[in-house]
Amino acid sequence: MIILGIDPGSRITGFGLIDNQASRIDYIDSGHIRVSGDSLPQRLGFIFAAVDDVIRKHQVEQMSIENVFMARNPDSALKLGQARGAAICAAHQAGLEIAEYAPREIKQSIVGSGAATKDQVQHMVKRLLGIRQELQADEADGLAIAICHAQFYATRQKTGIDPGLLKRRRSRRR
Repeated sequence: MIILGIDPGSRITGFGLIDNQASRIDYIDSGHIRVSGDSLPQRLGFIFAAVDDVIRKHQVEQMSIENVFMARNPDSALKLGQARGAAICAAHQAGLEIAEYAPREIKQSIVGSGAATKDQVQHMVKRLLGIRQELQADEADGLAIAICHAQFYATRQKTGIDPGLLKRRRSRRR
């Protein structure tokens, strides 16, 4: 199964593609989309078209994307949410299953700590996928999101239970 991971951004959107097989995960491709356009609608259209191109080129079957988190600047969070929306629309139009993960969930699944640094995530992504070349930060994040989804998907396939659902149930009991 080909999984596309998206690290959305209004200026740079990272992406990573993996082939999730029963016993291993293989690296396919990764990169970043340097968004162009003067107005926000132009930039969102650019993101939509670029993600659509990646989906078509690699025959993607599922997409995973990072959830919006509230940063110090609410305007930045709004722009990030709009960039996510453009990528999600491209995936929806292609008929893909779409999964969303919080930044802490992604870091936890890749490094083992929800408080991991970008360097730690980058290092583990390279190790897990056997990549020797340097990865741009957004590109590594896109791959991390795809790997996170592969792990959650494998758990769901083996147990029939969505691990995210279990986590949400536990947090409600507290």
